[in-house]
Amino acid sequence: MFTKYHPLMWQLVRFGLVGITAATVNFALVIFLVESFGWRPLLANIVAFIIAYQVSFSGHHYWTFKSTTVFAHNWRKFLVVALLSLGLTECLFYVFLHPLGLYYPLALFCTLVIVPPITFVLSKCWAFRQA
Repeated sequence: MFTKYHPLMWQLVRFGLVGITAATVNFALVIFLVESFGWRPLLANIVAFIIAYQVSFSGHHYWTFKSTTVFAHNWRKFLVVALLSLGLTECLFYVFLHPLGLYYPLALFCTLVIVPPITFVLSKCWAFRQA
């Protein structure tokens, strides 16, 4: 009954759960690569983002937006959204790391809180928009 009257709210909840899962994968991989192999945080974030993208796309395609559009079509569009998101994430991460001097886990956490609302709007209105 509740989903019938509030589909956007439940879509936001699903987006949030998928996003938290992808962000956790991203965050854990950055910490792992930096602490275990001495990678620079910005480089580690790019690699972690690529892996977390797979979690994010699959979750959003099949569950958040329950897309009926051809998988490859959504994949290409969501890739554009993800690349824009990665660019914004890297820029914010850099600003939090260098000019602001935050410790890298806190800087990454801040970016992972700021960017998802933008990603949701782009995903809903463009990448997974039902024709």
